[in-house]
Amino acid sequence: MNTLFDKIWDSHVVSLIDGGPTQLYIDRLYCHEVTSPQAFDGLRQRGIKCLRPEKIFCMPDHNTPTHDQDKPIADPVSKTQVDTLARNTAEFGLNHFGMLHPKNGIIHVVGPERGLSLPGMTLVCGDSHTSTHGAMGAVAFGIGTSEVEMVMASQCILQQKPKSMRINIEGKLAKGVTPKDVALYMMMKMTTSGGTGYFIEYSGSVVRDMSMEGRLTLCNLSIEMGARGGMIAPDETTFAYIKGREYAPKGEAWDKAVEYWKTLRSGDDAVFDKEITYDAADIRPMITYGTNPGMGMAITDAIPSEESVPEAGRASYAKSLEYMGFEAGEKLLGKKIDYVFLGACTNGRIEDFRAFASIVKGRKKAGHVTAWLVPGSWMVDAQIREEGLDKVLAEAGFEIRQPGCSACLAMNDDKIPSGKYSVSTSNRNFEGRQGPGARTLLASPLVAAAAAVTGVITDPREFLD
Repeated sequence: MNTLFDKIWDSHVVSLIDGGPTQLYIDRLYCHEVTSPQAFDGLRQRGIKCLRPEKIFCMPDHNTPTHDQDKPIADPVSKTQVDTLARNTAEFGLNHFGMLHPKNGIIHVVGPERGLSLPGMTLVCGDSHTSTHGAMGAVAFGIGTSEVEMVMASQCILQQKPKSMRINIEGKLAKGVTPKDVALYMMMKMTTSGGTGYFIEYSGSVVRDMSMEGRLTLCNLSIEMGARGGMIAPDETTFAYIKGREYAPKGEAWDKAVEYWKTLRSGDDAVFDKEITYDAADIRPMITYGTNPGMGMAITDAIPSEESVPEAGRASYAKSLEYMGFEAGEKLLGKKIDYVFLGACTNGRIEDFRAFASIVKGRKKAGHVTAWLVPGSWMVDAQIREEGLDKVLAEAGFEIRQPGCSACLAMNDDKIPSGKYSVSTSNRNFEGRQGPGARTLLASPLVAAAAAVTGVITDPREFLD
């Protein structure tokens, strides 16, 4: 096979169970407050400790409020989950970056930016968007709570090896088209089940030209296509991003690591179970109109007709449009929106804030729009201030909130009210994802910024020089 995925997977196999799963060694386990409590309880009941506590990094992110983090969390459920994680990590001697810790943030933003997620690693977390870390040239995937306990106890996991797929994106992205648009375009083409059963390697000139932030966004959304994970071969862009980061190798260890990382690529003769190629020229700024990330379209297009939808999906298509208050054939350009959310593990990095600021600079937030701008970590927050983006945003009428998952999901205070329209840079738009009755339109930071200043869905290319 000789694919990048095979190389990393095969080098981590501890044993093969005849006719069953693979016992796979795990280099790094990430834990947050939502999917870990039962795993810790399981260890307690069995009277065992974590086998390799130094390989485990924990932080709260889903339930953390994005304001007044120096005060007790008001919501009792959120407070219990965050406090429980702190107690569990203390008891089991694990790395814990609690609220207001300088290393706190969304775990899928912190891992890469701190040099914890490295090429050639196997990484898991009780969270589906663990696929994000595949951008580093790693095999990264989400696991269930019982599997979190398994890794804590043994530093291994039992997994069936997925099939492999390569998606090539060739050409050059047009002005105003971002990695988020690339992902939404692929989901529109492949649907949210197009990657089911596969681990995807992204390749082609578009991917090679992407920054690390862009690659992290692309891999983050792999799970929304139904894939087990997504990954990108490490290259000079990867090495430059990692070098000097806190947990990255240093000195001679760095040179040795890079030498190994350079071998992490699919061979010229690599055979994938499936291969797809897309042309960058076909991709435009995107927006979703329905209740799954695959229900997307170019922002200038009209909502497709029911006849164009495969018969099996027509009932859910009709239900989606009813929930969203849209009609087939309707254009979304000029549609009034109520909320804008910039953030999440999909688009909460410094590059996303730069993009947003590039549109709103010298303009003003629309009066009726509530905008939540949430950095993915305290490091991103510091970068925003170092670059003066906070001043640009403040002059345009925006404020920066404190790090956390925020309005990506309705587990904290940042909920979109029922019936309101939210242009969101997050990753999911199912019914109630951002709050009961909330109507979510997934888009890039550029599309979100254009909506924030006009108050309606707007093609961001109108604002680009």
